[in-house]
Amino acid sequence: MSVPPASSPREQAESRILEAAECVFACHGYRGSTLKQIAEVAELPKANLLYYFGSKEKLYVHLLEQTLTRWNASLEDISPDDEPREVLEALVRVKLKLARQAPQASRLFAAEVISGAPFLRDYLSGDLRDWVQARCDVMKAWMAAGKLREAEPMWVIYLIWSTTQHYADFAAQIDQLGGAPQSDEDWEQLADFVASTLCDGLCPRQS
Repeated sequence: MSVPPASSPREQAESRILEAAECVFACHGYRGSTLKQIAEVAELPKANLLYYFGSKEKLYVHLLEQTLTRWNASLEDISPDDEPREVLEALVRVKLKLARQAPQASRLFAAEVISGAPFLRDYLSGDLRDWVQARCDVMKAWMAAGKLREAEPMWVIYLIWSTTQHYADFAAQIDQLGGAPQSDEDWEQLADFVASTLCDGLCPRQS
């Protein structure tokens, strides 16, 4: 198992556990997965999982929330003074990069939401809704300044989320239709196409 560099033994252990949990949950679903399976993949004692995360449910929810945090990082510090074209292009490229590097995380999140979000409902209706509303307020300021096309800001966010996550959630379909997995060049061209198409449609050219 490849574990990214971490600054402390605790972070190294948590990273191993989260990587293993993502693999096991994606393969077997929440109900079909056990802490024993995750511990075996992580090559750590089951007691370590309980020490760091407390329970299977807490580990699962942490993994899902971590996925959302990574997806939305490029929108964390946006302001009305920013240029929306630059912000949205960066978001598209980050989301497509994660779709390629961590497709299992996207599929796991999709499965949770499709099932009614039983473990994420409070987070979605609480912290995430507040976070999204703050970004919508920035987009409204961009629209008022003529820097972003008039539209419901939530539609803009949904459009980017759905477009980019498609390439992780439906990778098998894309690979079969294309006759082969996407190459490095394919992904670069895809990012250019999606970013330019969305930004050209949403961001009026300044005269």
